[in-house]
Amino acid sequence: MTQPAKPVKRRKIRGDGAWGYAFIAVALLVYALFTAYPVISAFIISFQKYRPLGSTFIGFDNYTATFKDPLFWKSVVNTIVYTVLTVPVALFLSFAVAILILPLKKKLQTTFKAIYYLPAVASGVALSVVWLWIFDPMPSGILNKLISYIGISNQNWLGSSATAMFSLVLMAWLSSHGTSIIIYLAALLGIDESYYEAAELDGASFIKKLWYIVIPCLKPTTLFLLVTGVIGSFQVFQNAYLMTGGGPDNATTMVGLLVFNNAFKYFDFGKAAAQSLILAFIIAGISLVQFKFLGKEVEY
Repeated sequence: MTQPAKPVKRRKIRGDGAWGYAFIAVALLVYALFTAYPVISAFIISFQKYRPLGSTFIGFDNYTATFKDPLFWKSVVNTIVYTVLTVPVALFLSFAVAILILPLKKKLQTTFKAIYYLPAVASGVALSVVWLWIFDPMPSGILNKLISYIGISNQNWLGSSATAMFSLVLMAWLSSHGTSIIIYLAALLGIDESYYEAAELDGASFIKKLWYIVIPCLKPTTLFLLVTGVIGSFQVFQNAYLMTGGGPDNATTMVGLLVFNNAFKYFDFGKAAAQSLILAFIIAGISLVQFKFLGKEVEY
């Protein structure tokens, strides 16, 4: 007659296991202090008329005021326009540069990756100073000097409603692609060589290899970069703040800049908190839509 199995005793956490939980506790503490606590505080403040020495609960008034504010909706439209114009082009440029770097030797690949990633390390303020020089409205400005060779007169790139948004978009097109290039290049190096060998046996051209092998294999990477790119562009603040200040006539006022102005220029922290939470819900909704409709054929 078989003996009944003895119940397995749970082993107490000790030794290395305890150290593991200790390290997790440190990370959780940092997350709680610098992420969870600010989010919860913003949620609470969004229902208040905030004052340092005593806030007043006002319900949904901050949200109502935000939805009735024409400037908020203009900032949303500006942010959407900026996102639509910058993210697809950024993905295309990053992918194209990664394809060009791929055939090079490893040392050259490393060199080019460092070159393209360098602007991400540089100070955003320093980069903005360079771009202010490029967009200088005087004839000595680099961009005005270039267009003068083809007979176009000087433009006030950052001071005109017609060109201010284009200037910020151009700045985004020509900078800050280093991270995407490195991620795309890593994904390209992970594609199995046997796919290319089989395609060459069938006489496939470069374009067909690109279309039937590279692009399908990079769908997870492209989806990741698309989602993170949209999130980053919806949170854009630095470029608008340093280059145009949101002007002229609020032509470049983004949601992030509007939240900053309400909080630190007008000291309306309740309204700023409400707008930041609305922005968070907009970003979350767009991300869910992207995963639902673009992630159907993606295999991880």
